[in-house]
Amino acid sequence: RTALSRGILQANVVILHKSLADGFEAFCHANPSPLPLLYRSQPGEWGCPPLAADADIRVDCPQYCVFKDGLLVSRVSSLMSYSGQLQDMVTFYLGCSFSFERTMREAGVPTRLTMYTMSKAHNLGLYFNTLSPLQTSLQCRGVGQFQCPMVVTMRPIPEEKLDIVAQITHLTPLAHGGPIHIGDPAVLGIQDVSRPEYGDPVALGPGDVPAFWACGVTGVEAVQSCKPSLAFTHSPGCMFLTDREDSSVSASTSTPEPDQCPLTFSISQQPLHFSVASKAVVQSIRDLEKIIGEDPGERGIRALFVQDELLRSCLSLSHSSSVLITTGFPTHYTHNPPEETDGPPGAIAIAATLQALQKEVAIVTDHRALEMNQRIMEDAVKKGVIKTAVPLLSYQGNSPDSALYFLCHDGDHKKPRFDHLVAIERSGRASDGNYYNMRGVNIKHLVDPIDDLFTTASTIPGISTTGIGDGGNELGMGKVKEAVREHMPNGSLIACDVAADFAITAGVSNWGGYGMACALYILSLCPIHQRYLHKGLGQPHPPTQDQHQAWAASLPSVAKEEEMLSILVQHGVRSGKTGTLGMEVDGLTFHPTHSDLIIKLRDRISQRK
Repeated sequence: RTALSRGILQANVVILHKSLADGFEAFCHANPSPLPLLYRSQPGEWGCPPLAADADIRVDCPQYCVFKDGLLVSRVSSLMSYSGQLQDMVTFYLGCSFSFERTMREAGVPTRLTMYTMSKAHNLGLYFNTLSPLQTSLQCRGVGQFQCPMVVTMRPIPEEKLDIVAQITHLTPLAHGGPIHIGDPAVLGIQDVSRPEYGDPVALGPGDVPAFWACGVTGVEAVQSCKPSLAFTHSPGCMFLTDREDSSVSASTSTPEPDQCPLTFSISQQPLHFSVASKAVVQSIRDLEKIIGEDPGERGIRALFVQDELLRSCLSLSHSSSVLITTGFPTHYTHNPPEETDGPPGAIAIAATLQALQKEVAIVTDHRALEMNQRIMEDAVKKGVIKTAVPLLSYQGNSPDSALYFLCHDGDHKKPRFDHLVAIERSGRASDGNYYNMRGVNIKHLVDPIDDLFTTASTIPGISTTGIGDGGNELGMGKVKEAVREHMPNGSLIACDVAADFAITAGVSNWGGYGMACALYILSLCPIHQRYLHKGLGQPHPPTQDQHQAWAASLPSVAKEEEMLSILVQHGVRSGKTGTLGMEVDGLTFHPTHSDLIIKLRDRISQRK
C-alpha cells in the first residue's frame, strides 16, 4: 500500500481494550458523521476482510499514536511490539474524508496546501492530502465514558464550487458525508484556523470560503476522554488504506435525485454563513415564492421581486433561536384604530410556525396600539389561531443607545437577545425621515421608530433581518428602494429607506407571512437541511409523529385565517386600500382571493409530506 494511492476508501483507526469496545461502538453509532463505522474487528484480529485482503493493522498505517491513561506517550511506525496486548484489543476502522479528495480534484476543486507540503509536492511531483484537524466547541453525543468535542477538517473552497462539493460529499456518508458548516469558523467555536490542534494550517486563497467536515480524529479525542490504560490510534494524516473504491467516484458520475442533491446559499456576510437544502426543497420554496407573488390588485409589485429572498430568509430563520417580529401600518389616520388588516395575520402565522419549531418569538409594535394588540392576541389564542400567546413589546427609542440595549443584553453586541428580526407590513421610514402610506400621506405621528432596531441590527454580527411588503413603503423594503422609486406610484416619496438583509415581495403582505410559515415547514422535513442545521451531531432521525402533527397544525389554513380576519374586524381594524370594516384585505375579499391563495400554498406543501 502507499499513502499516495488515489480513489480508494481510507480509514481512521482506533484500537481499544475489548472491555471498552461495546461502549465505543455505541458512541460511533450515536455520532455517525465524525465516526462512520466501517468495520469492528474481533479481539486480536489483525485483518479486516470486508475492507482489505491480507491486511495487518500492526503495520499498515504509516504511523500510530500510543496512549496510556488517556495521554499521548509516543508515535511509532509499527505496533508489532505490542502484539501481546493486542490479543485482547479490538480495532475500529472509521471512514475518512481523504477518500473523496480525488473526486473533488477531478470536479475542478483546487487543492490548497501548506507551504511545507507545496514544497514537498513540487520536489517529488506528487499529490499530498493536507488537512489540519481542528477542535470545535460542539460536544458529541456522549455514551458512557466517551465524552468529547467534535473535531473537524477545514477545506478552502471557491464559492462557485460549493454546490458540487456538497453534492459529491453528501453521497459519501462513510467518509463523513457533506459539510457540517460553511462559513465563519467561530460558529463552531474555532477562534483561529491558522492554529490547528493537529498538523499545519491550510491557507484560504482569494475567493475561498472555509468549509468544515466532521473528522475521524474525533476518535482520538474520545480515547483521551475515557483514559484507557492502553490505546492506539492512527497518527492524524496517516490513514489505513483499504482495497475498496471510494463511493464518491461512482457518485460523481451519476445525477443525484433532487431529494439527494444539496444546494448551498449564502445567508449572512457578518458572520459569513451559508446554509444547505435539497434541490427538491429549494424548488418547492421557489414555487411558494411564485404563489405569494401573484398580483390580483395589479399594483405592479413584480418590479420589486428578487428571486430566492423567501428561501434565504427562511434558511436564516431555520438557524435562528430567537426571533422578533414587527407589524402595524396605521394607514387610516382618520380612524381609531388606524391600523389595517394586512400585517397582523401574517405576523401571527409566522409566529405560530416558529413556536412549533421551538423558537423563541416576540412581537414589537407601536406603544399606542399595544393594548389593542394584546386583546387581539388573547382572542387569537382563544379561537385556536395560535397555540400560545406571543409576548408583545413596544419600543420608543428614548435615547441614542436604546436600540442597542433593546436588542442586546446589557447593550453588549456580543450578547444579542434576538438573532433575526422580521418586519411584515410595517410602516417604513422614507429618506426624508417621514412615514408615508401609499397615497403619500405622512403618518409619522402614529409610528414609533422601530426602524432603529433594523438599522442597529445591521451593525451587530449575528442578527439578520427580513422585510415583507407589497408596495415598497414597508420596513425592510429599502433593499429594493431604487425599483420602488422607479416603478411604484409616489415611489420617489414613499419608498422605505431602511433595508433588510432579505426583502420578500408579495401580492399582499399577509401572503408573505403565510409563505414563510410554509417554507419553514418544508425545511423542517428536509433531511439534508436538518443534518446541516444540527452540524452532523447525533443520528439523523425523521420528525416524530407528534412533532409532525404540531408543525402541520401551526400552518395557516382557510379556517384559521378567516377567524383571524374576523377578530381584527371585531376590533375595528379596516381593509388597507378601501377602509372597509369587513372581511377583506387590501380591497380583496377573503373569499375567494385570500382563501384560494391559502389553498394553493397548502396544496404545494402537501406534495412534500
